[in-house]
Amino acid sequence: MNNPKNTLSILLIDDDDVALEAVQRSLRKHNVLYPVYTACDGLEGLAILRETQDVIIPKPYLVLLDLNMPRMNGFEFLNELRSDALLKETVVFVLTTSNNDTDRNKAYNENIAGYMVKSAVGPQFQKLALLLEHYSHAIVLP
Repeated sequence: MNNPKNTLSILLIDDDDVALEAVQRSLRKHNVLYPVYTACDGLEGLAILRETQDVIIPKPYLVLLDLNMPRMNGFEFLNELRSDALLKETVVFVLTTSNNDTDRNKAYNENIAGYMVKSAVGPQFQKLALLLEHYSHAIVLP
């Protein structure tokens, strides 16, 4: 099932419960009322996207991805995602604590849409909420 025009679903992949709640709270606070689905690591995120769990994310959707997670980290997730013919075009924004140039370059080499450092997106993820709102109105997702 597709979402109405200018609506998108968000899959937030992060093992930090505080960060998950902060992102969701920021979206609500800024009236970015898109459905948000969560996964605790890359393995769970892939299972959701591959619809091998009870959760099905309506299209269009995008992924907000942390890099540092147990079991399957963000880079391993990106590698697996980009090698999957059905998921390789998924729009992914990295949202991480790492401000390391090597991490940023490695992520962009996996065709991410953007790289955001959690400490730089403003109080309570304000800039993230505004970015997602403007992004969803400016682009057309598959």
